Amino acid sequence: MWGRIATFVLKYRFRLLLLLSAVFVYAAFEASKVELSYEYTRAIPTDNPKYQAYQQFLKTFGDDGNLLVIGVQTEDLFKKEIFNNYLQLSRELKQIKGVEQVLSIPEAIVLKKDTLTEKLVPYPIFPGTFESQASLDSARIIFENLLFYRGLLYNPNTHAYLMALSVNKQILNSAARISLIGGIVRQSDAFGVRNKLQMRFSGLPLIRTNMATKVATEMKWFLLGSVLLSALILLAFFRSLSNMILSLLVVIIGVVFSLATMHLFGYKITLLNALIPPLIVVIGIPNCIYFLNKYHSSFRETGEKRKALYEMISKMGIVTLFCNIAAAIGFGVFALTKSAILKEFGVVAGINIMLLFIISIILIPASLSYLPDPKAKHMKYLSNRWLMTLLDWLEHWALHNKRTIFISTLLILAVSIVGITRLRSEAYILDDLPKTDPVYADLKFFENNFKGVMPLEILIDTKRKNGIRANMLANFTKIDKLSAYIDSSSFMARPLSIVEGLKFLRQAYYHNDSLNYGLPNEFDLPFLAPYLSMKTDSAAKPNGVMKLANSFVDSNKQTLRISVNMADIGSIRLPQILGQVKNRADELFDTAHYKIEFTGTTVTFLEGSAFIIAGLKQSIIWAFLLIAACMLYLFKSIRILICSLLPNLIPLVITAGVMGWAGVPLKPSTVLVFSIALGIAIDITIRFLVNYKQDSTVKSTVESTVIQTIHSTGISIVYTSLVLIAGFVIFCFSGFGGTQALGWLTSLTLVMATLTNLIFLPALLIAIIPKK
Repeated sequence: MWGRIATFVLKYRFRLLLLLSAVFVYAAFEASKVELSYEYTRAIPTDNPKYQAYQQFLKTFGDDGNLLVIGVQTEDLFKKEIFNNYLQLSRELKQIKGVEQVLSIPEAIVLKKDTLTEKLVPYPIFPGTFESQASLDSARIIFENLLFYRGLLYNPNTHAYLMALSVNKQILNSAARISLIGGIVRQSDAFGVRNKLQMRFSGLPLIRTNMATKVATEMKWFLLGSVLLSALILLAFFRSLSNMILSLLVVIIGVVFSLATMHLFGYKITLLNALIPPLIVVIGIPNCIYFLNKYHSSFRETGEKRKALYEMISKMGIVTLFCNIAAAIGFGVFALTKSAILKEFGVVAGINIMLLFIISIILIPASLSYLPDPKAKHMKYLSNRWLMTLLDWLEHWALHNKRTIFISTLLILAVSIVGITRLRSEAYILDDLPKTDPVYADLKFFENNFKGVMPLEILIDTKRKNGIRANMLANFTKIDKLSAYIDSSSFMARPLSIVEGLKFLRQAYYHNDSLNYGLPNEFDLPFLAPYLSMKTDSAAKPNGVMKLANSFVDSNKQTLRISVNMADIGSIRLPQILGQVKNRADELFDTAHYKIEFTGTTVTFLEGSAFIIAGLKQSIIWAFLLIAACMLYLFKSIRILICSLLPNLIPLVITAGVMGWAGVPLKPSTVLVFSIALGIAIDITIRFLVNYKQDSTVKSTVESTVIQTIHSTGISIVYTSLVLIAGFVIFCFSGFGGTQALGWLTSLTLVMATLTNLIFLPALLIAIIPKK
């Protein structure tokens, strides 16, 4: 079969090159239209109850992740010059297109009672630029007397101040968000420079924009880095500019195809699938090395180009095909999960790894047929002295030190298994950003001064229409107690709900006396009732109380909303904290008549992390089973199947053990390593065992066949392993912790896989294959 394929490729090489060129031009056109994703990654499937609850919340109350916060810490904010500049900053930020609302100290209002109209009329506390320090001090006293703002806009103990900007959701989900967030940061930094203050920025809009920008930048640099590194390695190996350019053409076409696939499937570039282009380079180069290595070794034996090309396709075609199938399985199994982000990654990576094989088997032999015959210097690497010494050493160990190899492997596995018992699963919302990143440092500023900015929503469902109005005061009292319990936590800020609004209104009714900041009681209600009326003329705009009610009560008056900002405390402590709040809520609200639900970005993050980790664990099992099926089909021998799987399971166990001993937690970015590494590392095993099978004859012994295979395959295995390891090491320079982990953990796994396949596998073959 592969002989006929070789004949076909060589006979119609020109037409195949034209076809490949035409497809490449079309793919380049499609690739040029691929876009960055500015939405939070969809880790949870649409049929998940947490996802459905979150979507229902968004439908009822709107988005919970569109607030950008700006912080500053100083004891001098209320000095006239600085405050006037701060007031001017607030006004300027309101004028930026996309900023819908600004909540800040300069925008703070005080409510004053109008007894004639029975309304609470809002007045700005800081109406404009202050001409004197005395007038500013008077306004400051009024502001600090309003307890509603304490802990929300300022921390009196640390002199930290906060400004919150509500950002347009449509702009947040488009490329325009970069200029919008950039404009906000520039305006704020200008205020900081003018007043010698350090500005702090956080909130999901800023975090998402920062990560999307980093993704785009890193993808370009990693792609460039992987191409340049591969070019240098290829030039060092083959000493041939034409071979280097040919190999780079293979991976460049593969990269363009991968970007085109994203666009054709309607996907956008996310933090995860941005890794695919550089991965295509890393995986594609070994294809080229194996084909060129076979071509050069055959040409050195026969001296005829056509025979060498025929031998290259017929012998290496099946090997490379199954290697690419194994790698595609390692990536493609992610498409079997229900997580959208993993599914996209699996589909695009799996398809394009197989496309790499098609590109390689057309472009490499067809191009080589038109190029001059290889010179002696191009094949000098086949007899590299240090490499020959290494292969002789491996041969000696496989034949004479099997016992030492097996005992050493068992000892290393025992230590690794102990390390695995130390593994823990923990993830943070900002897991992928290093501790030195300004976004991470600023988040910690808000956690230290305002207990965090990550949104958590608690919904109190009365299970019936107008259920809130029944026992209204009792319901509000229970919410107030729950809010007090939440506020007592060091990880959660004072919640916002209609109860806090009612406290603010009560204080206003009693002439803004801070002693009257509290929930209206049954004696207050008859006097407050006219001022709290939510009825308004249908043609008029909703009054302040009505706006407040619409923000925290649904239209059916059935569900109450409590909004909490909290710290990014990780997936271990978060369920514990939420469990404690849930227990307190169940104590206050009879579960027979009320339904308590937690949602918001914080909850969906927790659910998404757990779901992704579970999906990745399943993908490892699927990858293992599918690769095992391929090995059984390819070799049709249980003994060879065992020989193919053990050398690749051992590196995974060692890597997991290293993670346990090093304290690296299991999280989406680290669990991802195992399926990818298994799919790539099995390539080495396939190439070794296929060559072992091809070299095996009726008269040859197992020992002689293993020795011949070590020397015929060892060269290309060492070279391709160096390329793969170097390619993944590039990811260690990422600004994302997850990408760094992918880099060094995969590199470690590949190092161990190379050692097990060149030391353990030969010894295992000699030990378990029957003697002839």
